[in-house]
Amino acid sequence: MGEFDQSTLAELIEALPDDLRLRALTHRSWAEKEGESYERLAYLGDSVLALAVASASFARFPELSAGELTKIHNQAVSGLSCTAVGRELGIPTMLQDSEPKDLQSAIPTEVLLGGGRPLAEATEALIGACFVAFGFERTAAAVVDAFDEKIEDAVDAETDAKSALQEMLARRKTYVSYEVIEESGPPHQRTFEVVAIVDSEQVGVGSGRSKKAAEQAAAEQALRRLGG
Repeated sequence: MGEFDQSTLAELIEALPDDLRLRALTHRSWAEKEGESYERLAYLGDSVLALAVASASFARFPELSAGELTKIHNQAVSGLSCTAVGRELGIPTMLQDSEPKDLQSAIPTEVLLGGGRPLAEATEALIGACFVAFGFERTAAAVVDAFDEKIEDAVDAETDAKSALQEMLARRKTYVSYEVIEESGPPHQRTFEVVAIVDSEQVGVGSGRSKKAAEQAAAEQALRRLGG
């Protein structure tokens, strides 16, 4: 990637032009005219989110097959993930602040949030709005940062090498420990390098955006080396 201002997704949303931000927070029942709701931006944001996460996962996990990447991707960008990230970003409050007070057909925010999907759609719409305002490169970097924990959780669910290694070593009546040997990168984009140690011997090394991800990578290498 080229050099650019690496902002968080919350910062990009805050910097959106007022009219674009309002459109991304306007439910269909709140729009006075067709086409003024967040639906078109949500359509765009869904694609931006998908490409950003797919690109990051492809680069970050070179050892995973296409099928494994697809399963991880589907979980990481799911409606549940978008809803969770939306709550972390404070989007429910943004929706409440944007709710029209004089439109009789408007569905109240508390009712929309009870349904679940509108929060995910508003999150996607704000991603789409960020793409329109700031372009793909800045938006994708911010999106990957915001969804990083969801990506790592999906990887852990799909490829739990640590548990497999622990079970194999338990049959051999030994155990594994993990040690961080290096941390690098800025605070918002930290990279950890971890070694797996068995019987005082280094049997695997791995890196990742979190200690958990680095331990998983180290465990995968240890499994290959120890024949698991």
